[in-house]
Amino acid sequence: METITVREARRLAVARAGLLSPERTGLPRRAGWGGVRSRRAAHEVIRRFGFLQLDSVSVAGARSHVIVLLSRLEGFPPALGEELLAPGEPLFEYWGHEASWLPLELYPVFEFRRREYAHHPWWGDVLGKHPRVADEVRGRLEAEGPLRSSELGGRRSQGWWDLGAAKKVLSALWSSGEVAVVRRSGFQRVFDLARRVVPEELRSRPLEHEAALERLVLRALSGHGWATTGTIVATWRLAAHRRAVERTLERLARAGRVRACALAAPDRGVTAGWIRPGDRELAGELSSARPRRDAGVLLSPFDPLLWDRGRVRRLFGFEQVLEIYKPAPSRRYGYYCLPVLAGDRLVARVDLKADRRRGRLRVLGVWLEPETGAAGSASRDREASWWAVRRLGEALGLRPTGARELEPGGA
Repeated sequence: METITVREARRLAVARAGLLSPERTGLPRRAGWGGVRSRRAAHEVIRRFGFLQLDSVSVAGARSHVIVLLSRLEGFPPALGEELLAPGEPLFEYWGHEASWLPLELYPVFEFRRREYAHHPWWGDVLGKHPRVADEVRGRLEAEGPLRSSELGGRRSQGWWDLGAAKKVLSALWSSGEVAVVRRSGFQRVFDLARRVVPEELRSRPLEHEAALERLVLRALSGHGWATTGTIVATWRLAAHRRAVERTLERLARAGRVRACALAAPDRGVTAGWIRPGDRELAGELSSARPRRDAGVLLSPFDPLLWDRGRVRRLFGFEQVLEIYKPAPSRRYGYYCLPVLAGDRLVARVDLKADRRRGRLRVLGVWLEPETGAAGSASRDREASWWAVRRLGEALGLRPTGARELEPGGA
């Protein structure tokens, strides 16, 4: 079987993630001037992965989806990252990796999921249990236009009306494709009937399951470079379709669109995986070239490069942890740690908290990774971490504080 080294797979992963120079990634590294060019640059990044995962936590000064864009696009306006989903824009919101903004071109791909989610994935047959509420929600959207779930109260005097049921019904109508998210307002979803949000040509031409899985497999590999079957499955939350994904990979391999390629790690043996032919060639080029060390950039803990913790451990030797849900005394690092990427290495993690009132980005903690053995590696990693914090602070209009040990010459 064809093999790839850890260094090749790691550098390829960083390139496909859009975190190397444009000539290596095929993606812009600057947002450009003006809102239109910044939107286009953001759309290119989202199209590479096929999704931009949404998350509500903004303790570091911006939510995860904004940080993902800031880490790749210098000069990107943070406020724009909250407003990308808008009428006329080539995006829609749906269940991708998790709740995500996805390229509108993928809308027909998820017809199989909309059919499956006619029974809500968490609450079951919500629409069957609450038919009157469902009709009321449909009627109000038809008559009044876009509504937030919080605006569905006010008719509880009718006895059967239950605001909790209304919110569940609205979510079920969205998951099953009857309604769509028009935009976010203060991070709250604003819903309307899907026929008024998604172009008819996309709604009327759903892809069959086999063709849909081919698109999703290839898009997953577009973002990852090299990946195991498990990573591909987890990218789109396809655990219930794993065998079908395996057949899809075999079919794509016979067609020459992907290759079976094993990761050969001296200390871990061989791990089976997949790669696109062009990416295998790129991996070889990246491995033989001397990498230009980036000054340092902070990554969201939900970054597409990081969410698969086993993959991060395998490629980077980095133990990615997310401790939001742990009580403070049980945390090893901090509440919302952002890893620092320098070149093709994850060199540190930084716990941040924004203080908007005082205009500061507070560094609550810094943890450098063990030294590589190269002379001066610790000081370079510390400096990369400082520049990464400074870069995020400048993007958000906040002054970093509490990181004197990171400043060049500060430790």
